[in-house]
Amino acid sequence: MPGASIDGAITEGADAQILASDEGLLRGDGVFEVALLYEGVPYAMDEHLERMELSARNLRLEFDPAAMRAEALALLGAAGELPARAALRMVATRGGRRIALIEEVTPEVASVSLVTTEHRPTPLLQDIKSLSYAPNMLATRLAAERGADDALLVTPEGVVLELPRQSFGCSLDGESLVTPPLSAGILDSITRRRALETGLVQERAISTAELAGATEAFIAGTTHEIEPVGSIDGRELPAPGPLTAALRERVSELIAAELAR
Repeated sequence: MPGASIDGAITEGADAQILASDEGLLRGDGVFEVALLYEGVPYAMDEHLERMELSARNLRLEFDPAAMRAEALALLGAAGELPARAALRMVATRGGRRIALIEEVTPEVASVSLVTTEHRPTPLLQDIKSLSYAPNMLATRLAAERGADDALLVTPEGVVLELPRQSFGCSLDGESLVTPPLSAGILDSITRRRALETGLVQERAISTAELAGATEAFIAGTTHEIEPVGSIDGRELPAPGPLTAALRERVSELIAAELAR
């Protein structure tokens, strides 16, 4: 199956190459997006490309969204049969490369366990989904060393942020769901947008002191939509809680309705 496109040249994923001197590789100087494929169709393609263009502009990186779109769709057209769960990754590097990759997505799980991990967002990277993901990946590895599935990033001052690759939300009163505001320094996640569109989630600053009393929690991300959190720092939570279950159903309905248009 053709699994990669480099500047429009389609090839097997294992054969895709870029120059070793590309600063996207050497310095993580580039931007990317990942769109989940529903029956071969990339979901929210316009939003992903708009966010990618914003990231590139903020990084002072030349980027042609029209070319990226055309090359990504050409790759999907040439791919033939796709894995049951797959995603489209789109990358633009400082070396001027446009890369599209088809990736298999890990299976969904019943719930995820989190541990809080201190992190301070980099102001210069606000609103930039960059290739500089080493801190994110390290946070996930550190969480695994502590026996958890992933990290929940919090500031040294005790402000709850997000996961290394997903948004976070929870209920603090058993009656409503909240998610940290973008002003906290988190990414404007597209799945988080859908969660807010349901009206079942509100933006609100969350402290680690409040988190200790959360009655349920969820994560929102491209590849698995809404997933329940089963524990935070070893404290078990219902997974899914009733509010999370309702949110997951409503977000799935929103996505299905968009795809049906």
